[in-house]
Amino acid sequence: MTDTTYTGEWLTLPAVAELLGTDVAKVRGMLHDRVIVAVRRGENPVKRVPADFFVPRHLQNPADRRTPVEGEHPVPLPSLQGTIALLGDLRFDDEGIIDWLLAHNEEIGASPLAALREGRKSEVRRVAQSML
Repeated sequence: MTDTTYTGEWLTLPAVAELLGTDVAKVRGMLHDRVIVAVRRGENPVKRVPADFFVPRHLQNPADRRTPVEGEHPVPLPSLQGTIALLGDLRFDDEGIIDWLLAHNEEIGASPLAALREGRKSEVRRVAQSML
């Protein structure tokens, strides 16, 4: 994996399961279904996922101003799955997908992941498609 400027937390699959209030089998299912992607990182190279791939449930739709509910578990960022699929269609492997999502993009003015978290899905996907 190339060195990105991402300074956020990397979660192991058991940590993702705990965060989402589910089990590791369901997290592996999310990886299989390409809802999220993971890379091997760390001294003990186990699969890890950027923590910023997850948002509080009440923020899953940036246009929705829903009030948070106490005890709600975060969810995978909904716009991530389609973006992962698009990057996969462009022949990016999981490492390349994560690198692209986390690296600052001049055209977007932020990392694509940060833009997705702000609700700028169309812009991110337009920039990704321009790489064809």
